[in-house]
Amino acid sequence: MDTMKTDKTIYSIFKKGSKTYFYSTIFFPKSVRRDVFILYSFLRKADDYVDSIPQDDQGFYNFKDRYPEARKGTVTGDVVVDSFAGLEKRKNFNKEWVEAFLKSMEMDLYKSNYQNMDELLIYLYGSSEVVGLFMASILDLPTESYTAARYLGRAMQYVNFIRDISEDLQLGRIYFPQDEMEEYGIKSLDANLNKQEPDNFQYFLKKQLKTYYQWQNEAEKGFKYIPTRYLIPIKTASDMYLWTAKQIEKDPFLVYERKVKPTIPKIVSNIFSNSVRLSLS
Repeated sequence: MDTMKTDKTIYSIFKKGSKTYFYSTIFFPKSVRRDVFILYSFLRKADDYVDSIPQDDQGFYNFKDRYPEARKGTVTGDVVVDSFAGLEKRKNFNKEWVEAFLKSMEMDLYKSNYQNMDELLIYLYGSSEVVGLFMASILDLPTESYTAARYLGRAMQYVNFIRDISEDLQLGRIYFPQDEMEEYGIKSLDANLNKQEPDNFQYFLKKQLKTYYQWQNEAEKGFKYIPTRYLIPIKTASDMYLWTAKQIEKDPFLVYERKVKPTIPKIVSNIFSNSVRLSLS
């Protein structure tokens, strides 16, 4: 495999994805950074198939079919899948984590809503909690950290759901428990409809943010297991998601006006603040 070409492909996919993750990740030590790039390029490529308009069902299933072949040692020619299979073997990922991830991505092809939180948590496990587990494995963290790692992945994903309400509506998806929407009198997440009854929407969205804060608090209990050189970029990403949640909490209708995201200078500034603070602690 052409390592230079592979690295360039993986770097490009990751950089086009989440700016928060990307600019946080570049502050990992070099050896870890490459592994994280490989992981996120695999996750991003699968996600892109199911999130495209129209959805690329065949592209996703071809991608999914290449994974077991690469896992057996076959060079599929897909540098993302092949690199991920190599990473999986090297870091001894649990096969069930990968299967859960692919299952959740496949759910996005046919499932558009979730009746209650228990049902949503099945999706969240594969779409986000296993990402925390992959990261914990890459960083060689103790298994005692795994519960917190799952919570961190779940919490970050929930902020994405809140931030991306308009974007997900274009895909025909609602990532909030239907029973909670009914509890707050939310019949739809359509902006015009909710602006007619703004209090209901604001109370509902603040309830979702409260759920995020609870999961975030559980996630932070696991920071004690992470060495400082790894905690700096992880805490930075976590801080930026917390910042996003706080902006939306001030004005829930922001989610209909723009995609609330920290700027690159803000991310980098937070990296250096955490570097100083954590190094002195």
